[in-house]
Amino acid sequence: MADEADIIQTASTGNGADNGPQIALISQYTKDLSFENPNAPAVYQWQDQPQIDVQFNIGADKVGEEVVEVSLKIDVKATAPQGTAFAVELVYAAIFGMRNVPEDQVQPFVLAEAPRLLFPFARRVLADAIRDGGFPPLLLDPIDFGTLYMQQAEAMNQTAGEPAGHA
Repeated sequence: MADEADIIQTASTGNGADNGPQIALISQYTKDLSFENPNAPAVYQWQDQPQIDVQFNIGADKVGEEVVEVSLKIDVKATAPQGTAFAVELVYAAIFGMRNVPEDQVQPFVLAEAPRLLFPFARRVLADAIRDGGFPPLLLDPIDFGTLYMQQAEAMNQTAGEPAGHA
């Protein structure tokens, strides 16, 4: 009968050091939250449905040897013919530990997978802030950050091959 140690294979070197890729969520938090209701209390009398503009931005900062902070910034502005109903700025962030991750996999994780993990929490913080401001909560539809990343990467590749100017 084979020894169990002979059957189990792990991604480790001869000295027992683990060299397989590892990513771990260390902490997540609200980094910045701003809610403005510049036309209160008159805004609660307005009959017009406001137009909602939502903008996203993803940022990443290396904060240590194997640690990266990924932030998901969401700006929401609701405007009606009478003026701004509300404006919200949220930066929701997380710290990820990354060890032995191939360089070509870091950017897809940071710009696609990490925001996908953060989005449900950021969405809840945003909805609560808007509700606490006296408005119906804004429930954002899920976002496919992976597809957005692939589209942006494809667009960057197409523009990289084009000439810079006219001759």
